[in-house]
Amino acid sequence: MADRTGIITFKGTPLTLTGSGTVSVGDPAPDAILSKSPTDDVKLSDFRGKKVILNTMPSLDTSTCSFQGARFNAEALKLGDDVVVLAASMDLPPAQARWCEANKAEAIQTLSDYKHRDLGEKFGIRIKELGLLTRTVHILDAEGVVRYIQVVPEVSKEPDYEDALKALAGLG
Repeated sequence: MADRTGIITFKGTPLTLTGSGTVSVGDPAPDAILSKSPTDDVKLSDFRGKKVILNTMPSLDTSTCSFQGARFNAEALKLGDDVVVLAASMDLPPAQARWCEANKAEAIQTLSDYKHRDLGEKFGIRIKELGLLTRTVHILDAEGVVRYIQVVPEVSKEPDYEDALKALAGLG
């Protein structure tokens, strides 16, 4: 796949999305491998049977990403057992665990793309210039089909939480 431009900026500066794939609404989600810890990996298919909010961000160590993680954690507390909320970044799993502890984030699962770089590659959401994931929200149905995609155009801004939650509610 060719690099994609004209999709995202960071503080107004155009950036390039790269990766071998892209996903569209209606596609089966690529079965990306992510790390829960340095020695424990999961695949997106491990969450089949549940609706998934997959939100990605550059780094939980930044204020916008931290707020995004906290907001989705708060929303996850209101959702039923049939929904799992994943927060993926390139942060190392121990850093993600420290963020969860510091923010009392127990309702979301943080996952890292640092080791395999599989999510960014298969979804085409890695920022070429930064080596980080861009800010997105993907919603998958219980069969693992992509039902909603939000690529935040300005990486320094938050996603439209209400629009994403409305899309999730529409899955029934």
